[in-house]
Amino acid sequence: MTVEPSNPGDSQPASPVGLDLVAPETYAPMLRRLALAAVGVGVGAALLAALLVSWPIAVLIGFVVGAPTVGYAMALRRRRMWLAGTTIHARRLFGARRVDIAAATGVEILVFPARLSRIVLRVTAGADTQIIPLAMYTDTGSGRELHLIGLRKLADALTSCPLAAAVAVSSMLVHQLRAEARDAGLEERPLYRAVQTAREKDYVSPIVLTDAEVAALC
Repeated sequence: MTVEPSNPGDSQPASPVGLDLVAPETYAPMLRRLALAAVGVGVGAALLAALLVSWPIAVLIGFVVGAPTVGYAMALRRRRMWLAGTTIHARRLFGARRVDIAAATGVEILVFPARLSRIVLRVTAGADTQIIPLAMYTDTGSGRELHLIGLRKLADALTSCPLAAAVAVSSMLVHQLRAEARDAGLEERPLYRAVQTAREKDYVSPIVLTDAEVAALC
């Protein structure tokens, strides 16, 4: 998605970079099949109910059975997150949100420890807060990490924020990039080590890493 300048002499705006841990295009066919299956189940429930109750009530039953799953599939298909310059854009089923990293009042790394642990970046700008997934790892050591371009652009955007925490997180992401570039093992990757740090605390609730813990990952 590229925006053309209005005049030949204008500078090219920054191209948006997706920040979804799993690209929406990857699971779009599955969601389409799920929605169609939900419609089929709803129609079947309505036809079956019509044998026992009036048609208006049967249609209502079919709607109640199929609509939630169809709505869930539509919401997931619409969800998307991207970074343009220093601004994070998040689109949901209803509405969208923009958070400017350069104007952030809070930058934190959170870890959700579990059998499938997640590590995210939380950016707060005034009353708005946005969560950006960075990676997820299973307790066996496998997982998925945000793609290299997304990490690179996030690291660059964080340097525009005057907060010390933003600089520390940017440095951590740069070290993650270097580790991935040389195909280093998980033990050498800051994001995975952050998850290990959280697991060692043996907490169930999400853990906010301190600035010292983030700096130690570099």
